[in-house]
Amino acid sequence: MKKISVRTRVLTGTLAAAALAATAGAVSASAETSETPAAPAAVKVDTQNKNLAQSTGLTIDAATRAAQATLDAAAKAGQHVSVAVVDRDGVTRVLLKGDGAGPQSPESAQRKAFTAVSWNAPTSELTKRLAQAPTLKDIPGTLFLAGGAPVQSKGAPVAAIGVAGAPSGDLDEQFAQAGVAALAK
Repeated sequence: MKKISVRTRVLTGTLAAAALAATAGAVSASAETSETPAAPAAVKVDTQNKNLAQSTGLTIDAATRAAQATLDAAAKAGQHVSVAVVDRDGVTRVLLKGDGAGPQSPESAQRKAFTAVSWNAPTSELTKRLAQAPTLKDIPGTLFLAGGAPVQSKGAPVAAIGVAGAPSGDLDEQFAQAGVAALAK
C-alpha cells in the first residue's frame, strides 16, 4: 500500500470538511421559508475585460495524435520509448509508455517536455546553456538532456513533447520532432 504524505492527508481532510460544510449549508438553506430573498443572478463577464487572459493550447486530440506519431517514429526505428505531451504550463496532457520502454522513461519524458516548454527551446540546445548557467539544472521538474521539443504558435510555446528511452538523446529528440511535425499536417 502506498504511503500518503501528510500534505495529501491534510488537503484531503480539508476538502472533505469543505464538502461537508457545503452539504450542511445546502440542507439548512432548503429548510428556510420562501420569504428569504432569492440569490442574485450570476454576473456576466465582459470578455473584453483587460483582467482576463486567453491562452492557446493543443486540444487533447492533437496532443494524442502527436504522441502517437512520436511512438510510431520510434517503433519504426526499432526503439522502445515513452512520450509526454505537456501544455504551456507544463501540465501533462498525454503520457504514453511504449511497449518495452524502461521504467524511468515516463518521468524522464515528462521532465524533458516540461523543460522544453519552459524555455521554448529543444532540450539539446538547453544542455549547452548549462556551461554558462550550471544552476539551471537545479530547477525542480527539469531535465537537461536531449529529447524535448517545443510546439510553437506564432513563435510562442503552446506545448512540448518529451521522449525518453532510446539509446541516445539525439534519437529521443528526433522522435519528438516527428510528433511536432505531425501537428503541421
